[in-house]
Amino acid sequence: MNVIVSNSSDVPLYMQIKEQIKDAILKGELEDGELLPSIRNFANDIQVSVLTIRRVYEELEKEGFAISQAGRGTFVSMGNLELLRDSKRRIIEQDLQKAVHNAKLFDIAKDDLFAMLDILYEED
Repeated sequence: MNVIVSNSSDVPLYMQIKEQIKDAILKGELEDGELLPSIRNFANDIQVSVLTIRRVYEELEKEGFAISQAGRGTFVSMGNLELLRDSKRRIIEQDLQKAVHNAKLFDIAKDDLFAMLDILYEED
């Protein structure tokens, strides 16, 4: 798992890490039941405090993205599929909101925007 943190960001380190792990889960890069790195190893790898990673894992567990098992570690959990679906929709909605904003800014008609979306959707 490739996690990049920035000390110069306004976003707290634990949030940067948590969001990147959630994104990896939502994109399918991390699968249900997959073991996350140990807290100590993960902290050493990305050079943050063990407490930071512990907080990340605790929050992921609260949000339904991970489950901890004593003596075994922390695992990816997709037990809350509706939460996962909603998170995926939210990502798309945010990107579409930017597209709609830009279309209005550049005076592009809704029909033209829909046509662009149809073309782009068929390309992939």
